[in-house]
Amino acid sequence: LSMIILKSKREIEYIREAGRITANALQLMKKLAKPGITTGELDQRCEEYIRSCGAFPSCKGYYGFPATICASVNEEVVHGIPGHRKLKDGDIISIDLVVNKNGYHGDSTVTIPVGHVHPATLKLLKVTEESLYKGIEQAVAGNHLGDIGHAVQSYAESFGYGVVRDYVGHGIGTDMHEDPEVPNYGMAGHGELLEPGMVLAIEPMINMGTEKIRQLKNGWTVVTRDGKPAAHFEHTVAITENGPEILTLPEE
Repeated sequence: LSMIILKSKREIEYIREAGRITANALQLMKKLAKPGITTGELDQRCEEYIRSCGAFPSCKGYYGFPATICASVNEEVVHGIPGHRKLKDGDIISIDLVVNKNGYHGDSTVTIPVGHVHPATLKLLKVTEESLYKGIEQAVAGNHLGDIGHAVQSYAESFGYGVVRDYVGHGIGTDMHEDPEVPNYGMAGHGELLEPGMVLAIEPMINMGTEKIRQLKNGWTVVTRDGKPAAHFEHTVAITENGPEILTLPEE
């Protein structure tokens, strides 16, 4: 049985505070992700920004992960390790970031086009982000977890894309990963009942080709099995009496 921790309004405010720093840091990453910069430089700039806000990078040291951001380029789906790799014109980079402020976590991901990106790849990014919002629309009290996954899956698959099965979204709060798991596929009306106070990280990982993936020898980086590009978008979302509230939004 999953142990879902419902959050008070105050706790949701704490998560929103962490989430705002996450979102602002990702805005910075969008500005900096240009041809010639290394993924390691992005990581360093991101960590500096987060610490300047009195917050901490949640992923650094998590099960031994060595960096602040997960930087996944092109066919890398998730958990890419930042380093000496230089971004090139036409690349895409998914930056997955979790920030800890006051003991609460905010988790968000964007996939950023670098320079001039092929239109087919830009479409993958657009559809993946749209599928995230389709999922968020279903994050309503009285719905079920399967409604979120079904919305993501049916939208992404209508474009012929592969929906990654092996990695899923999750609850979030004082732990980066809490119950329940939030798959990006599923049957409408099935799964855990959604109720106010749940806070979920909803994160479609959508591949241009097959949904099948494999892990590289470094023990972290996950790539598409056919080498085609992958996109990843994520928000931390609270389920409230008044519908879903995105907690990972930048300052206006």
